[in-house]
Amino acid sequence: MLANISDMRIRVFRRKIYNAIGEWKRKSNGQTALLIEGARRIGKSTIVEKFAQEEYRSYILIDFNKASQEVKSLFNDLMDLDFIFLRLQQIYSKILYDRQSVIIFDEVQTCPKARQAIKYLVQDGRYDYIETGSLISIKKNTEGITIPSEEDRIQMYPMDYEEFRWALGDTATFPLLQIFWDKKMPLGAAHREAQKNLRLYMLVGGMPQAVNAYLDTNNLQAVDEAKRRIIRLYEEDFIKIDPTERVSKLFMSIPSILARNVSRYVPSSVIGEVEENKEIELLKSLEDSKTVNMSHHADDPNVGLPTTANYDKFKLYVGDTGLFVTLAFWDKDFTENIIYDKLLTDKLPVNLGYVYENLVAQMLVASGNKLFYHTWSKDEKHYYEVDFLLSRGAKLCPVEVKSSGYKTHASLDAFCLKYSSRIKERYLVYTKDLAREEETLYVPAYMTPLL
Repeated sequence: MLANISDMRIRVFRRKIYNAIGEWKRKSNGQTALLIEGARRIGKSTIVEKFAQEEYRSYILIDFNKASQEVKSLFNDLMDLDFIFLRLQQIYSKILYDRQSVIIFDEVQTCPKARQAIKYLVQDGRYDYIETGSLISIKKNTEGITIPSEEDRIQMYPMDYEEFRWALGDTATFPLLQIFWDKKMPLGAAHREAQKNLRLYMLVGGMPQAVNAYLDTNNLQAVDEAKRRIIRLYEEDFIKIDPTERVSKLFMSIPSILARNVSRYVPSSVIGEVEENKEIELLKSLEDSKTVNMSHHADDPNVGLPTTANYDKFKLYVGDTGLFVTLAFWDKDFTENIIYDKLLTDKLPVNLGYVYENLVAQMLVASGNKLFYHTWSKDEKHYYEVDFLLSRGAKLCPVEVKSSGYKTHASLDAFCLKYSSRIKERYLVYTKDLAREEETLYVPAYMTPLL
């Protein structure tokens, strides 16, 4: 029997971004607002409200998805800020204190005038301002308004693997992994458990609602239902942006495209031929939604990877590994527990290379890396591909991801031969324990955040 949604306990999870917000508050000292960008349902509002509760004397949270027309209209005319602040205090039954209060603009993209007002509110200097938003950069949400320069930005992502372990009450794993990584020692007997823990994260993912469902029910089918609600919400958002559903199709197709092991994402294979400008617009809308991670091809891989990036050649990954797994089984109304059980125990008779590739992409992004890859011709019909390229100091670290057949890594070998003078370390991320063979460091997937 699955738990009723209304019966589920709402938890406020520990998130790393909390410290980043604290650093902004200290450094800014009221001179800038803070905009936290990220996909919907990743916990932006929750962590910001927690920060406001703990770090300020009082706060007002304005959710522009629910705010009355009166509240929204307050930002149309900024001539009398005293009146605006008075009305907000009356409406929300909160007292604001000079330099001791923060006003939160939640889902600010739905009220462009409020975002534009940030410039004058910051200049006024009485209170701090934190904005949260998704789909912020879409033209229709910023058309006709001035984007404030008095605005710092932080990108927020779904819960990373360490945050996921924290949610499960485990604060020991990552400090221990760091010790083993620093010494380049295998985990030995502890590896099997560490790998199983990672597979759980791969299936549940980092969306707080999904993590909540897991903690409440210990039932992966209930988790799947939570993830499906989020995906349907995303679909609704995409249709608002593009009623033809092409943005939605681009998103939903990512697992199938990755499973084909093609060297690039070709939008026309999903949505048919469209004008180049329209295709760019659709892809930009998808990227701005923060629901995907985009990896660009590095034509001449070297330090300063963005300078050689080919922005017309790219691969797409789903921003959350849990959503990715659910999308992979979207042909069913729900994903049965038996499938999750087999995935969890690594007994599903399918190649999970593309699932691990998406997982590694997410982990690298969460650790502060931009995504780049490299392909080149092997012969007339085949090509080499290095999944990810990391810039470390003045050198490169190529990364190949394998869920099986790890003893052969022709692409990694060929890349390191071709660009030998540019290589610092070569990594093969896989499902076994930490090991080194000749020049290749074999890295268990759960150590990806440490690369």
